[in-house]
Amino acid sequence: MNLINLKTIIGSIALLAALTAQANLPNDLPPSNADNADTVEQHRVGLRDSILANIHGAKISEHEFDILNFGAKGDGVKDCLPAFRKAIAKAEKAGGGRITVPAGTYCLRGPLTLVSNLCIDLAEGAVLRFDPSPELYPIVNTSWEGTYLYNYSPMIYGYGLHDVAITGKGLIDGNAMTTFATWRKDQKPAQARSRDMNHNNIPVSERRFGQGDWLRPHLIQLYRCTGVTLEGVKIINSPFWCIHLLQCEDAVCRSLRYDAKLVNNDGIDPESSRNLLIEDIYFDNGDDNIAIKSGRDNDGWTTGIPCENIVIRNCHFKGLHAVVIGSEMSGGVRNVIIEDCDYAGYCKRGLYVKTNPDRGGFVNGIYINNCKFGEVEDLFYVTSQYAGEGLTSTNYSDISDIHINGLSCTKASAAALVLQGTRQRPIRNVSLNNISVGEARTGISFSNTSDVRIGECHIGPSAGVPTQVSAKDKIFE
Repeated sequence: MNLINLKTIIGSIALLAALTAQANLPNDLPPSNADNADTVEQHRVGLRDSILANIHGAKISEHEFDILNFGAKGDGVKDCLPAFRKAIAKAEKAGGGRITVPAGTYCLRGPLTLVSNLCIDLAEGAVLRFDPSPELYPIVNTSWEGTYLYNYSPMIYGYGLHDVAITGKGLIDGNAMTTFATWRKDQKPAQARSRDMNHNNIPVSERRFGQGDWLRPHLIQLYRCTGVTLEGVKIINSPFWCIHLLQCEDAVCRSLRYDAKLVNNDGIDPESSRNLLIEDIYFDNGDDNIAIKSGRDNDGWTTGIPCENIVIRNCHFKGLHAVVIGSEMSGGVRNVIIEDCDYAGYCKRGLYVKTNPDRGGFVNGIYINNCKFGEVEDLFYVTSQYAGEGLTSTNYSDISDIHINGLSCTKASAAALVLQGTRQRPIRNVSLNNISVGEARTGISFSNTSDVRIGECHIGPSAGVPTQVSAKDKIFE
């Protein structure tokens, strides 16, 4: 057995142990009780604190390696990938370490493949700039829009690892404007083929994509990793999703900054992962800021790993949508807490749950507290009819136990509050409290729902004191 296979097996065993460990979380959802907001709040706080107790992030060795000592030069010209590979090998041999990258621009003609017990620390003024030539990125085990397959390596990639980190105040530049960012118009045949393979349970080893298929790679993907910290760095020009945490456990994303405006530049996509903290982040993305997923259709059902136990707090949203659940959520999503967040600019939608009868799966245990937006198209939108797809299918999603206490926007140009279930599977047990919308074209639109409770809620100005009868009422004419 070669060393790479052994490392993969060890990493997979470690992840399996972590994923099957008991997190000591409250198992019961709060009761369906219109007058018991205190019980819901107590449950939310207890759930949040239990999740946070299981999140620690990466533990990194104290060994330190200056990238300049391995031949790197931050002149924006020299290919520094060989230097990074040497430094990573040296850190791995030492049992782990921190690779420090001083100010300068470091060109990388190919992907950075990480190892366990590794931190890449980018000093302020340091730039990692990737060469976007597709031929530099080998085919690796990955996923694409919720389907497991082989495709171009992400620019930064880690598989089956533990204790990995990227930190500092530097910049990661995917530099994808001239190649990967132009591929979307050509991706449909391969996209359809990948979904057919998913639906027909074709072995993942036979799902091979690459040259001529036009499926863009991620900027950063950590796959089956435990103990992850991503902190401080700024991200621009990603070829596809910026950060994809796939089947990861115990991850911290903190104080990241974005100016990622290329096509499908989602900020953070946790998929089939658990015990995640996302906090203090300034988003500015050309797509969803945070998109929570758990696999598409057959792959999501077969893998059966929900995305769960996520705390999102003190984030500043700007982009297409702030927080999205779905649409690739066939493995289920539960225990998501979003609190004390606001906006740094326009968002089309604030909070968006999207699925359809192709997906199946479930969404439950969603808590939203004290979140503020400016002008949006829709403030809070939950739909089981996403994109009008799958309406003749019978894989209905189960959506329940969504609780809001404190949500506002200045204007919703389309709708303030939308719940769209299906007749076969209504949306259940939703509580809406302390909601304020300055103005909205549609205030409330609920269909196929059960047990929706509305507390203090103002859509448009507060009504104030009712007027008394007067001559202008003309009631005696």
